Amino acid sequence: MTIESVRTQPAIETARFDLRPLRKSDQGLIELYVGDLRVARMTRSIPHPLPPGAIDAFIARTLGSDREEDVWAMDATKSDGPEVMGVIGLKRMDRNQSEVGYWVAPAYWNTGLASEAVRALVEANPMGQAAMFASVFQDNAASARVLTNCGFAYLGDAEAYSVARGAKVPTWTYSRKLD
Repeated sequence: MTIESVRTQPAIETARFDLRPLRKSDQGLIELYVGDLRVARMTRSIPHPLPPGAIDAFIARTLGSDREEDVWAMDATKSDGPEVMGVIGLKRMDRNQSEVGYWVAPAYWNTGLASEAVRALVEANPMGQAAMFASVFQDNAASARVLTNCGFAYLGDAEAYSVARGAKVPTWTYSRKLD
């Protein structure tokens, strides 16, 4: 692999925190937060209980040059806060589109953190995509509000498998066209 083929991932600043690429040192806080069933149940891919090595492997994938998704930690150290309050990612799709996914640690729920992170990612549009999509489980109205507050439009209902729940769960799907 040549150095030219390695994709860079920019840091993105907000007023309260920065979105920065994950680091191996984030493993402990990420394990703590996603080990919480309340977090895992609202995602498609986080298992509960969390198997040993899962977060180490996740971080290694996010740092790989062949990754399909760019992932950022919500890092508030510039405001004397924690290094990780949540995670947000963009997964590459076809036709110049990407899919947004995020989770926030329960201690930071209802603080506007997720809205600020999604808004910053939309404004930065680091992949230069024409559109972003996102889906949330229908029993997660707070995440649906995050998306609508950030200019995403409702597209329709679907369902997705949740590893933590071990079942298909009804979802709402949203999109946002980008300039």
